[in-house]
Amino acid sequence: MDLTALRTLLDRQLRLGARPDGPGARVERDGLVVRQTGPAHGWNGVLWSGLGDHDADAAIAAQIGHFRAAGRSFEWKLYGHDGPADLARRLVAAGFTADERETVMVAEASAVSAPVDLPDGVELRPVTDEAGVRMVVEVHDLAFGTDSSPIGRRLLDQLADAPGTAAAVVALAHGEPVSAARLDLPPGSDFAGLYGGGTVAAWRGRGLYRALVAYRARIAAERGYRYVQVDAADTSRPILARLGFAELTTTTPYLYEI
Repeated sequence: MDLTALRTLLDRQLRLGARPDGPGARVERDGLVVRQTGPAHGWNGVLWSGLGDHDADAAIAAQIGHFRAAGRSFEWKLYGHDGPADLARRLVAAGFTADERETVMVAEASAVSAPVDLPDGVELRPVTDEAGVRMVVEVHDLAFGTDSSPIGRRLLDQLADAPGTAAAVVALAHGEPVSAARLDLPPGSDFAGLYGGGTVAAWRGRGLYRALVAYRARIAAERGYRYVQVDAADTSRPILARLGFAELTTTTPYLYEI
């Protein structure tokens, strides 16, 4: 894979050309900034910017003003190749707080879709209704130690009002949810997004993360997506590298609380 060309394609399709990721959301271009504004339980933030030294501070202030007026806390999703070089410092100076940096990794969907053997008593079940979404939220809460209810509400919105743009899967061990993951399927893109691959502590190290990657990659390939991309935490990055994912860049969420 030509990683430079892939990074440019990802920027063009998923950032500059982003589409709303769920009902009630809108994507707007404001000068050299592309942002999404959505419901309180949705994702609100800056997707792309093409700023320089002379206009960065004014653009940051404008986005703070926009989201303040909307009553939304928001995220500035800063990529490692975004300019200006000191944009991270400028965001912090304006009141943003940096979250953990992640690595943007990409693979061809068909290359990472081979089925993985599951432990005895484990089955993968697609999420199609509210009961399945509750299991996703339960697993995410336990795996990540955070309140995942907004993710659940957003997933319900997508399944009900934008079918075909998202999917999810739960791994059940003897009927109990122990791992879960989501798949974004943005229309008109070559990239499907893998999100939320989390496993409860007692079931880690048994191949469930790899199985959920393969399961979602098969869905993506069947629906015509050439690539799958992940914003990988440090814990996931080595696993994905062994599966054949390549590193494109980094991304760091900078959070602004209203």
